[in-house]
Formats: sequence, structure tokens, C-alpha cells
Amino acid sequence: MRTVRTVADVRAAVRDARSQGASVGLVPTMGALHDGHLSLVRRARDENDLVVVSLFVNPTQFGPNEDLASYPRNEARDSELAAGAGAEILFAPPADEVYPRGFSTTIHIAGITDVLDGAHRGAHHFDGVATVVTKLFQMVAPDAAYFGQKDAQQVLVIRRLVRDLDMPVRIVACPIVREPDGLAMSSRNAYLDPAAREQATALNRALEAAEAVVRSGETGADAVIAAAREVLARAGIEPEYLELRSPDDLAELDRVDGGALLAVAAQVGKARLIDNRILEATP
Repeated sequence: MRTVRTVADVRAAVRDARSQGASVGLVPTMGALHDGHLSLVRRARDENDLVVVSLFVNPTQFGPNEDLASYPRNEARDSELAAGAGAEILFAPPADEVYPRGFSTTIHIAGITDVLDGAHRGAHHFDGVATVVTKLFQMVAPDAAYFGQKDAQQVLVIRRLVRDLDMPVRIVACPIVREPDGLAMSSRNAYLDPAAREQATALNRALEAAEAVVRSGETGADAVIAAAREVLARAGIEPEYLELRSPDDLAELDRVDGGALLAVAAQVGKARLIDNRILEATP
């Protein structure tokens, strides 16, 4: 695996591969890689001739009181893990390569960014995500890009971005990867002390409780959300949000009819965690 740090170098590497007929897969990351990220790299490896992993902690998607300064960074470890999973190019640009002096362009996607994380983290968050992803797609020009379903709203935002701007990139959403106790893998799990780590498992248990309610035949949003909220309350967690939304456009739902996205966010110890599950009502 080669590490490149400039737009010119990553474009040259991709151009060389394409001259030989190669397809290109991109896995955008902010580093602090874990098995969830590596599942994306392996999927990209299975489906493409050249795999590029980007490593960039994007400052524009962090708010003034968020964890940009403390976000975990270890390029040497990330490089080793990415190579082991099958990446051939690690694109690790400095901030001024991505946002040169005088940079003044922002991509805003209306509607689906106004709820859930967009409502609680602010419009800047998904503006930052959409802008940096647009730039990465312009830099790498991948055939396909790979994202984790844990960030379900982000996946929908990027799908809308690609559709609205006619970008020739296939967006692949990969399943959530969980720890043995059910906690969704996240770089921010590193912030959890042992007590908070145990407490955090309630997020997945809450989603399981909601799923059990739906399987029992109760599909109303109030009952589904109440079952999840009860589990969180027993664990001492007050969710930032716990909402039943359409998995297609994030419209609020009053019942599980077909498929529904149950999404949760909560502060647990020093970590802000998110999780979700697609609930399906049986005919």
C-alpha cells in the first residue's frame, strides 16, 4: 500500500490504474479504524480492482463544542490495518490540501439534513459532510464508495448528493458491525470508561426491545418508541433523540408499515453515540 498526500498524487495513482482498465473503490474515513471500517475496505476489495482509503479528520463537520481536537488519531496504526484489509492507496491529505487558503464553497442538502443529527448537531454538520465527500469524489473519481449503515442519515444524505449532482458514483451501504455485546463499533467508543462502556450497550438492547414489540404485532410508533425508551431509562440514559423515520427520506412515521428506521443518539459518558435499526412489520 502507498500513502499519498496530495490531490495530484492520488489522481495520478487512479489514472494509472484506470489506464489498465481497473475499477476504483473509495472508502472515506476519519481514521481511528476499527472492524466496521475494515468491513468496508474488504467489501471494496471484493468489488474493485483498486481500493483507495481516505484518512482525513474533516474539520468542517465538527461544531465549536465538539471533539475535533480530541478525535483519536493514529495514522501508523490505521495504515497497517487498511493495508491488511486490502487497500492499495491510503490518501491522507493535510487540511490545507483539502481546504486551501480562501476556500469558500459549501454544499448544502435541504430537507433530510433538518432532522435527527442535523437538528441536534446543526446544519454545519451535514454541510461539512456533503462538502468533503464531494471533494473526495472529485479527487479520486471512484466507481463506488463505501459507507457504514450505522451512519444511516449520512448514507441518505450522500445518496441524495450523488443523485442531485449527477455524480457517477455507486454508493454502497454496508451493515453495522457490532461488538460481541451488541455495541455498534465506533471510533468514539474509545472515549468510554468501563462503566460507560457497559452502559452504552443499552442502545442496542433498546433497539432489540423495539424490534420485539414489532414482531409481537404492535406497530404503532408510540409503543415501539416506548419499549426502547424504557430500556434506556433503566440504564440511566436520556436519549438526545429516539425517532421512527422513513428509511428512504426520513419522514416521521406513526407506525411501522413495511420498513421503518428507528434511530437513536445519546451522550454516554464522554461519548456521543448513535445507532439504528430497520424494523419490518410482518404481513
